[in-house]
Amino acid sequence: MTEEHSALPYRPCVGVMMVNAHGRVFVGKRIDSKEGDAWQMPQGGIDDGEELHAAAMRELHEETGVTADLVTVIAQTREELLYDLPPEMIGRIWGGRYRGQRQSWLLLRFTGEDHHVDLNAHHPAEFLDWKWVEPEQLPDLIVPFKRRVYRQVLEEFRDLI
Repeated sequence: MTEEHSALPYRPCVGVMMVNAHGRVFVGKRIDSKEGDAWQMPQGGIDDGEELHAAAMRELHEETGVTADLVTVIAQTREELLYDLPPEMIGRIWGGRYRGQRQSWLLLRFTGEDHHVDLNAHHPAEFLDWKWVEPEQLPDLIVPFKRRVYRQVLEEFRDLI
């Protein structure tokens, strides 16, 4: 990372680990993914002045169609988790304003049914497909530069899933 890039701030973000009654985790395949067969949990930026839980529910609905009445908040990570973008991506996304993200994660229990998931709830849709996976699979499904964060989220929430 160049000195110029290391001076950039981290983008404030929220991530959602949504688990079903069977302890499996929701992941979606991003429409814009250039990383092959990469799947991720819902996540996104926190708007200026937006509260963390409100941002989480907004992002969850935008990416999955799931509404707040279909989930229960179980836990939140103790601290923000940081990741840096690969050097070739810095300057290409988020208007070049950030070096990576600082993420707070929420663990949510999904109380709805699969038909409540609607990837077209937001236009344009962010995911082209979705599935429930075993929690231990998460680090292997995400793009490499986010694997450390996914391991940290999994470690922190494992006993609550």
